[in-house]
Amino acid sequence: MKFLLLTLEYFPFKGGVANYYTNLAYYWPKNSQLSVLNNNNNELLRKKGIIRWSKTIFKLYHQVKKNQINYIIVGHILPLGTATYIISKLFKIKYAVVLHGMDFSLATKNYYKKTLSRLILNRADKIISANSYTSKLITDFIKDNNKVKVINPGVKDFSNFNCDNNESIRYKNGLTDYKILFSLGRLVKRKGFDYVIKALKEILNKRPDFDLLYIIAGQGPDFNYLKQVAYEELGPNWEKYIKFVGEVSESEKWSLLSCCDIFIMPSRNILGDFEGFGIVYLEANLASKAVIAGRSGGVSDAVESGVNGLLVNPENIGEISQAILSLLDKDFLRLKLGQLGRERALKDFSWKHQIELMYNFLIK
Repeated sequence: MKFLLLTLEYFPFKGGVANYYTNLAYYWPKNSQLSVLNNNNNELLRKKGIIRWSKTIFKLYHQVKKNQINYIIVGHILPLGTATYIISKLFKIKYAVVLHGMDFSLATKNYYKKTLSRLILNRADKIISANSYTSKLITDFIKDNNKVKVINPGVKDFSNFNCDNNESIRYKNGLTDYKILFSLGRLVKRKGFDYVIKALKEILNKRPDFDLLYIIAGQGPDFNYLKQVAYEELGPNWEKYIKFVGEVSESEKWSLLSCCDIFIMPSRNILGDFEGFGIVYLEANLASKAVIAGRSGGVSDAVESGVNGLLVNPENIGEISQAILSLLDKDFLRLKLGQLGRERALKDFSWKHQIELMYNFLIK
């Protein structure tokens, strides 16, 4: 069987969705053929026009005919699912739709999109949901729920990752005496970084003896908003407690994960915009770090409270601050969750294993 992956987001693009499809192609079974059609060179979408995705129909038509494709894996229900739906009727071939969360929310915003999405999903041979939350959202949306399977994203095999350089990294960067909280992600409200800043105020009022430092890595539209929250909550000296480091390289990311005490990202659902999974939680676990996450969206697939971290109400500042204090005050608990999280990530979330699950589901 010859497969084709159709996606808008793919390496060298960054982000969870691009990472998902890049690894899907990389770890696809070697005994099966998979080609990739992406939009990296504007191959799929017109720059202007009303029906920008119409270009996808022609590209997909030629790919299917030229390479004798038997099965399409479509990574975006809209707009790519529409082109796939049309081509599947022309060639009478099967396709599977992969859903992450936000893509499905946007695809059901109005009557036209909802009707179109229903047609696409009901005609699909299989539906892959990247998290349990999204699979529940589509329960009443399609006729046959037996064709739905939850297959979470994976993480790269960092079984040889060395966390023992923790103290040397701290010493080199003058962080030896600090309790370090670390967040990494796009600077948007749903990530919950603003609520962590507000929780810091509560913690510092309760425990002025703590030398706390909150490091935030990433870029995004809410940078100035977060700086404003920091000023309002902690005053003009807020930079004593919070450090924005911008976008970081892969090696810088692992250095920060290595030297932090807790990784925290209490993501929340804002009008259907939610965290689909959160690979970064598992990456923190691979660095043997306990995590604090928001109980929303698909996060509960990545974080099991009491196993690899703590789940909190992402809109409850008191609960967030209490979780931070609990892990900082209880070294044994923090280290235990970090170690259990590392074991869980290596055992249950390797990309090779996840892609094998997908492949076996699609061919059965």
